[in-house]
Amino acid sequence: MTTTETSVAAGGTPDPAPGRAPQGAPSTTGAPGAPDSPAAPTGSPRRARTPWSRPARPTTGGAAPARPGRATPSGSGGGLATRLRRLLAPVTTPVAEAIAPVASVVSPFGWAVLVGTVAAWWAGLLFSWVELIVVAVVLTVALLAAVAFVRGTFKYTVDLDLGQQRVTVGDRAVGRLEVSNQSPRPLLPAVMELPVGAGVASFPVPRLRTGASHEEIFTIPTHRRSVIPVGPVRSVRADPLGLLRREVVWTDPEELFVHPRTKNLSGSSTGFLRDLEGRVTQDISNSDVSFHALRDYVPGDDRRHIHWKTTARTGQLMVRQFEETRRSHLAVILSTRTEDYGHPDEFELAVSSCGSLGLQAIKEDRGLTVLVNDGSLRGDNRVRLLDDLARVETRELRTSLVDVARVATASVTDASVVALVVGSSVTPTELRAASARLPQDVRVMAIQCVPGAKVSRHRIAELVVLTIGELGDLPLALRRLND
Repeated sequence: MTTTETSVAAGGTPDPAPGRAPQGAPSTTGAPGAPDSPAAPTGSPRRARTPWSRPARPTTGGAAPARPGRATPSGSGGGLATRLRRLLAPVTTPVAEAIAPVASVVSPFGWAVLVGTVAAWWAGLLFSWVELIVVAVVLTVALLAAVAFVRGTFKYTVDLDLGQQRVTVGDRAVGRLEVSNQSPRPLLPAVMELPVGAGVASFPVPRLRTGASHEEIFTIPTHRRSVIPVGPVRSVRADPLGLLRREVVWTDPEELFVHPRTKNLSGSSTGFLRDLEGRVTQDISNSDVSFHALRDYVPGDDRRHIHWKTTARTGQLMVRQFEETRRSHLAVILSTRTEDYGHPDEFELAVSSCGSLGLQAIKEDRGLTVLVNDGSLRGDNRVRLLDDLARVETRELRTSLVDVARVATASVTDASVVALVVGSSVTPTELRAASARLPQDVRVMAIQCVPGAKVSRHRIAELVVLTIGELGDLPLALRRLND
């Protein structure tokens, strides 16, 4: 078994261009407003002529009127073509299905050579042109030789192993590609292609004896947070002239998640969450630990909360009423609008800050909700959260930070802390407006990500704004939150 190591370049996957919808068939009805036909003269001994007894004259602004009871030429042709297609479908469909595998092997250059070969044979034989016949012979030999290069069966066993499907930005992502010959006879050299992102890596496979294998070790750069599609692995056989190219897919595509960098926030940096645990609110509840008052029993109340001493004294059923205690629930609003960031590095820092806050909340079993401009991310599990953060990108959006704050107020009713994670382009006015959309009993802070800036803390009315220049500044900035 032979082993080689290769570095594979990866990139983003371009979105497919939207298709064009087919145009509708032209209408066969005439345009309104066509001139009326002249009436036959009264008392004429001749038979009156109708407009249909002479050819229709072209009119301006519309099609010629159609004779009642007969289809127009366009409608007749369309119906005939449809009937003809239906009639020939039992023959053309199997032929097309049989030709499709062969046609997919021919490259655009191969089609041009094939057409040129047919034309050279036809013109050379028709006009007895020796030079064209020689050209036709040469092109025919080239096509036959190309067939010899791509013919034959593939009996490979291909194994694609990424090792780790989830890595952090900057980590080394190593993969392994193993090709084995499972056929009873040796296989000719071939090329294995591995799509990685927008690029394609090619691995030459030497001639393999029966039972032999060839292994390739490759690395995928992870300089940027992303989700990189890897595969499927396909074997390629082609002739030297590029006339024919035969591909066979051997594996399913896989995804490599490049997670953002995060920072451990254990210690005093998460005191803003712990301080809220167990705080009594003014909201009334029927089941909690902080007693508030007694009230009359209402059908449907839990009988376990009946206060029997008061009931015996008053002769009327009385139940206990409680005040809700605050259980910390962190809501992180990550802006994904392109206009909110002055540089792509700001957004990467914002994603890392959002991930750090979310992972710490999950670690401490706090409630977590992560909102972005066009939806929400999964915050019930650290792996799902990081997977979603690996996919998130900025886009041109109409939804502003204020709109997301309004959505958070309606959807995250149990939030105790809300963190606004934004870039340098968000103005103090926008931050204050977003904070004003959140409930008054919720603690709100903003983390403004400006690479290269010093750690700072300032207030905009009741809103505390923390400015960080790198991910390592986040724990220090959170310690200053209560200053």
